[in-house]
Amino acid sequence: MSDPFADASEDEDITLQVTIAEGCADRLDKALARSVPEEASLSRTRLMKMIAEGAVWRGGEALTDPKIKVEDGEVITLVLDPPVSVDTLAEDIPLTVIYEDDHLIVVDKPVGMVVHPAPGTPSGTLVNALLAHCGDTLSGIGGERRPGIVHRIDKDTTGLLVVAKSDKAHHGLAVQFEKHDVNRRYLALVHAVPNAADPRLRGIKGVTFETGGIIKIATLLARHKTDRQRQAVVWHDGRHAVTRVRVLEAFADQAALVECWLETGRTHQIRVHMAHAGHGLLGDQTYGGKRKLSPKALTPLAAEQGNGFPRQALHAATLGFTHPVTDEWLEFTSPLPEDMATLLEAMRTPKE
Repeated sequence: MSDPFADASEDEDITLQVTIAEGCADRLDKALARSVPEEASLSRTRLMKMIAEGAVWRGGEALTDPKIKVEDGEVITLVLDPPVSVDTLAEDIPLTVIYEDDHLIVVDKPVGMVVHPAPGTPSGTLVNALLAHCGDTLSGIGGERRPGIVHRIDKDTTGLLVVAKSDKAHHGLAVQFEKHDVNRRYLALVHAVPNAADPRLRGIKGVTFETGGIIKIATLLARHKTDRQRQAVVWHDGRHAVTRVRVLEAFADQAALVECWLETGRTHQIRVHMAHAGHGLLGDQTYGGKRKLSPKALTPLAAEQGNGFPRQALHAATLGFTHPVTDEWLEFTSPLPEDMATLLEAMRTPKE
């Protein structure tokens, strides 16, 4: 099947004839989800919206009830609005592209870049950059020509992000993130050295230990009661969050390089969980606390750089997922950015 939007102008509706496949007779929404050609890249959410908007027809009748029964072999007409350009400004901002095809793009986000436009940051974001970079290769997300953001990382966190370029890719990636089938591993520099033998750490609610020296932190997360810009660990009325942590290197008793991987992906999850465990990230002005590295335990240079690090020392280093169209497993890695690599080098320098 060719792209139904290929020859359409922005103000021209497109009709797509869908024959209910054999064995797919059911209520309308389910039958359509099984029968629409994959190449049309129409998610079930998009189909439900079209039904509600009167854009799904049988003969001369608009079908607006998703529960109405349809039979094998019936022809259903979908009236699609072609993707329209969004109001967000496309900006020619340099991007580090790790991988790109017709369906998705993987980028290595630099420090300081916000992922999505917001009232305080309407420009200079990753979305602005992607609109310019991808241009007409965006086939449409929810009826709009825009990149499909399925996960985010904080402004001052660096590293890997995958972004969908089509409805089908967006839906397929979203399902994987929802089912926790994506491999997301972060590198972080934290205060002190997490140790499973530490009675303090063993006494913290939500912290347990797994084989191989892995620390599991499982809590609920919700917005802080008094500071709406922060997240907080709660035990009622929050969202389930699980982080696993492994120490890769220890620097005296002052700091550690750790690998964190996410079972869930909540706002500020690693930062909040590490602070909850008593091992806040270096440079984290929101959750890191007032702890300082000692120039007596480390070199004066390492202590100075660590105490003055201008952002949370967190990097999205590994991203793996199943390609939503080809079913191929893809996995990408990103080296530490220069600022974290420089800090790590100073940490590794032995005292004379």
